[in-house]
Amino acid sequence: MAEVLLFHHAQGLTPGVRAFAGELERAGHTVHVPDLYEGHVFDDLEAGLAYAQEAGFGTIVERGRAAAEGLPAGLVHAGFSLGVLPAQSLAQTRPGAKGALLFHSCVPTSEFGGPWPEGVPVQVHAMDADPFFVDDGDAEAARALVQEAAEAELFLYPGDGHLFADSSLPGYDEKATALLMERVLAFLG
Repeated sequence: MAEVLLFHHAQGLTPGVRAFAGELERAGHTVHVPDLYEGHVFDDLEAGLAYAQEAGFGTIVERGRAAAEGLPAGLVHAGFSLGVLPAQSLAQTRPGAKGALLFHSCVPTSEFGGPWPEGVPVQVHAMDADPFFVDDGDAEAARALVQEAAEAELFLYPGDGHLFADSSLPGYDEKATALLMERVLAFLG
């Protein structure tokens, strides 16, 4: 079974992120879900993004690195949207990573010194018309990652929801999340 370090999105460590982690745990995996926001949870994405900008994206990545300290090297690093920053950073730079799961976001591998490390499989999951994913360059970064990495998959789901896998948010898509979870569990298996 895998050991997963899962980072929350810009709205904070919501009940939906905890529920997602719980589903992975019920499948037999060990999941660590650190709070990068020091207890802050936001009702809307704009407020959460404002907090992240105020704290600094570099600070969010560093909080993720700190959360990984003391954990074994053989982790699967996972993140929802904003949480992709520390997850992808750790997958690319922390020796021994077993894989990466990038939900709703992807950044160019050059952000963390690129290229993607050999032997680290990765999945990217997003909706095909999500304006954050499509218009902000994440889709391009994900396609480039799939071309660059030997073991990389990009899964696009129909719809325009951003945080569709968080069951505590209005944009939750049960059908897409069920398929995402099926693919994630196969990846972790």
